[in-house]
Amino acid sequence: MDLSDSEEQSTLRKHLATFFARESTLERVRASEPLGHDPRLWSEMVAMGLPSMAVPEVLGGGGASLQDLTLAAEEFGRRIAPAPFIETAAANNLLARLAQIDAGEPARELLAAAVEGSLVALAIRPSRGGVARLAPAGAIADAIVALDGDQLVAVKLDGDRSQPVAAPANFGSSPVADCRTDGGASRTVLASGISARSLHDQAVAEWQILTASALAGLASAALEIAVEYVKQRRAFGVPIGWFQSVQHRLADDVTETDGARLLSYEAAWATDEGHSDARTLASMAFLFASETAFKTAGDSLHFHGGYGYTLEYDIQLYFRRAKAWALAAGDPRRELQHLAGLLFDEKGE
Repeated sequence: MDLSDSEEQSTLRKHLATFFARESTLERVRASEPLGHDPRLWSEMVAMGLPSMAVPEVLGGGGASLQDLTLAAEEFGRRIAPAPFIETAAANNLLARLAQIDAGEPARELLAAAVEGSLVALAIRPSRGGVARLAPAGAIADAIVALDGDQLVAVKLDGDRSQPVAAPANFGSSPVADCRTDGGASRTVLASGISARSLHDQAVAEWQILTASALAGLASAALEIAVEYVKQRRAFGVPIGWFQSVQHRLADDVTETDGARLLSYEAAWATDEGHSDARTLASMAFLFASETAFKTAGDSLHFHGGYGYTLEYDIQLYFRRAKAWALAAGDPRRELQHLAGLLFDEKGE
C-alpha cells in the first residue's frame, strides 16, 4: 500500500490548492456568513466538475477515485470553502451506484441534473418522523437523498431554491435545515430494504472519509496560523514560540494532523479497493480527524490569547468549523459506539 501522491495526484493537488486559494479567500468566507454559502464559488466548482469528480465518465462525471476526491476535500478544508462540496459529492457517488443497476432510472435522471449543477445533498442521519433533521446543505439544496425508514428516497425541495430557506443559527455557519421526506409528488423511492440501508451506509462512510480529509486540511491551516502568530507575539522579551510548552503542543499537533491525513487516505484506499475493513477505517478516520482538528484549532486559538476569540482574527473561523463540521453526523459518542460495533460485535467478541 503506497499512500503517497502519484504524479497525476500531485498535479491535481497543486491545481486545487491554487483554485481554492484564489476563489475561497477568507474575505469571501466572511462575506458568506451566516448562511455559509457562496453561490459564485459553487458555480465555479460545478464548472470544474468537482461535485461529480468521482462519478464514472459514462455517467457524465470525471471517473476519479475516492483517493483523488480526498485531495479535493483536503484543499477544500484548508480554505474552509463556503460551498456544499462533501455532501454533494457523497450524494452524487450514491446516485451513480444506483444508476448502474436495472432499477436506476430515477437515479440517472437526478444524477444527470446534478452533473449539470443541480444541488443534490446527502442527509447523513436517517429521517425521524418523516423529517431529515439538520440535513447538510438542506437550506440551499434542490433535492436531498435520505434514508426514510427502510427506503432510500430522493426528495425535491419545494419553493424557489434560488433563494435559500432560513437555516438554524449554528456554530459553523453551515446551511443546515430540516427537510421533510415523508410524502408528496416530490418524493421518489430509489431503493428499499437491506439494499437501501447498505447504500446509505456506504454513502455515509464516504462522507466520513471526505470530512476527515477536510478536517485534516483545516487543521493544517490552523497550525500554519499558529506558527506565524507565535513567531510574532512576544512575552518576557521573546517570541512565545521560544517557550517549550508552546513548542511541545505544536509538535503534538503536527504529528496528529499528519496521522489524521494518513488515516483518511488509508480509508479512501481501502474503499477503492473494496477491503472488508473500509467502513471501520472510515469511522476511525472521521473520529480521529474530528478530535485532531478541534484540538489543533483550539491550541492555535489559545496561543492568540483573548484575541483569538474576536471576529477580527482568522483563527476563530477555523475553530468554529472544526467543532461544527463533525456534528453534522450527530453526537460523537454514538459514532464511537458504532465503531465499537464494527470492531467487536460483528466479530462475535
